[in-house]
Amino acid sequence: MASSGLPALDRALEALAKLPGVGRRSAERMVFHLLKADRAEVFALAEAIRDIKEKIRPCGECGSLAEGDVCPLCSDPKRDDGLLCIVETPRDVAAIESSGEYRGRYHVLMGRLSPLAGVAAEDLRIAELLERTKSGRFKEIIIATSPTVEGEATAHHIAELFKGRGIQVTRIAKGVPSGSELEFAQKSTLAEAIRGRKPLS
Repeated sequence: MASSGLPALDRALEALAKLPGVGRRSAERMVFHLLKADRAEVFALAEAIRDIKEKIRPCGECGSLAEGDVCPLCSDPKRDDGLLCIVETPRDVAAIESSGEYRGRYHVLMGRLSPLAGVAAEDLRIAELLERTKSGRFKEIIIATSPTVEGEATAHHIAELFKGRGIQVTRIAKGVPSGSELEFAQKSTLAEAIRGRKPLS
């Protein structure tokens, strides 16, 4: 980036341009908006960003996002303790929750199998998944990994682990387009995929 001659401005532009989907032009619009904004508004934004790193941590139960030891979904007594939905990332939890169709528990793998990227089963939260399901409280496991090649491979790997364990293993239906990411699916499509889940043999 060309220097503006103002170090503080250049640092802000450089930092914002590193965000996903933000180029030089977008970073400039943000910076000039912040320059015009009320001081309290800008400081509140800075504090909110700092809090993301200082206060948000992985949930000790499901692996999603929490501000304490356990996330709000895991601590909600109204959720169905017999259902466990397995997803790749916390963003997938948010996507499924927005569908309004699912009321069970979650388990976040924090990724998916990808031999080309060097991601193996031991790099995911699969050991934690097996430990959680030892209690016998879960009657059905819904695998909601994305319908990509890696997501399908992850789904089949998990299904194999649960063969003969007395837990029904299902896969979300194909309403989500093949090769797409779960987080980008429409709410209605995700709701249909949850409702139409099929047993994995």
